[in-house]
Amino acid sequence: MYKVAILTISDKGAAGEREDKSGPEIARIITEHGWRTALMRVIPDEREQIAAALVEICDGGLAELILTTGGTGFSPRDVTPEATCDAAERMAPGIAEAMRANSLTITDRAMLSRAVAAIRGGTLIVNLPGSPKAVRESLGYIIGALDHGLDILTGADSECAAAQPS
Repeated sequence: MYKVAILTISDKGAAGEREDKSGPEIARIITEHGWRTALMRVIPDEREQIAAALVEICDGGLAELILTTGGTGFSPRDVTPEATCDAAERMAPGIAEAMRANSLTITDRAMLSRAVAAIRGGTLIVNLPGSPKAVRESLGYIIGALDHGLDILTGADSECAAAQPS
């Protein structure tokens, strides 16, 4: 059972001016998947604060997976991808590419997502969109592959190639 940290990136949410609906939606999905929520936080759109939280969680071994929600658009305050890159040791571009490709089958606005995925130590960090609907669509699409990726990252499995039928 993997531990998941959920970070909602929202100025209004951090100020108590908006209810966080995406973080609880992530928690619901991961619980249904058999993972557990290690922590949930709402953080303002401040690059240094986001990066520091990511580093704290990764380096402290608090979770094998961090799912962020929000801050991936074009607004000048949307800095989640940059903060994730600040904390990253290695990038995992296929995850964000897959989410965008799937989302493009739903809306052409998916091309406006700047989400990234990265690895720091033994923790995978994935930026998700900010709305509950987009969280369901994106996380629902990648969660099965994340199982295997986390198995490889944490050393629970060492084989990436699936057995090929003869």
